[in-house]
Amino acid sequence: MKVAVCARRRERLYAWCDNIGDTTETMAVTADLRDEADIQRMFGQIRDAWGGVDVLVNNAGLGHAAPLMTGDTEAWREMLEVNVLALCVCTREAIADMRGRGDCGHVVHISSMAAHRVPPGSGVYSASKYAVRALTEGLRAELRAAQSGIRVTAVSPGYVETEFAEHYHNSAEAARKTYGRYKVLAAADVANAVTYILSQPDHVQIHDVLLRPTDQPS
Repeated sequence: MKVAVCARRRERLYAWCDNIGDTTETMAVTADLRDEADIQRMFGQIRDAWGGVDVLVNNAGLGHAAPLMTGDTEAWREMLEVNVLALCVCTREAIADMRGRGDCGHVVHISSMAAHRVPPGSGVYSASKYAVRALTEGLRAELRAAQSGIRVTAVSPGYVETEFAEHYHNSAEAARKTYGRYKVLAAADVANAVTYILSQPDHVQIHDVLLRPTDQPS
């Protein structure tokens, strides 16, 4: 596959593309997914270069320790804009490409185990991930009604060692404690799940994957 990656930090994007090697054609697009104009520009660049999108992995997501009783409105807003609205806009744009390129393709939402239970103090973050569950099923129903060959899957990981915990707690020490209690997932574990999903024949749709570290209690 040709792979386009999108994020805000240009240097990280280009480093990732350099690390992937010469076996895959890549494109790095800087964009802030809270900005619909940036999303439209991103898809425009991909269409200009490659004609459109065949697979979309909605991986962007973030959380804040912002409880419903005391949380900051801007923290709530950012979670909803990135975890829900950006996912919706990217999905709409990708589906338009897929329907114009044979009405086949795959949309993968990287959700969270927080879409299946509500950790203490994480009501708003969990609400954003419960929304992803509803959007996944809603899209599946829309695609079936349209007799489309496009498939949709949600992958809900538990603890994965990324920058998420440091950002959520605003503390590197809290992140070390979060990921140090037991062996957590690596990003590659989630990527391997996505690879498995995409490898299925056209008549198989893996709709929902829950992916926990073995020792994670909930």
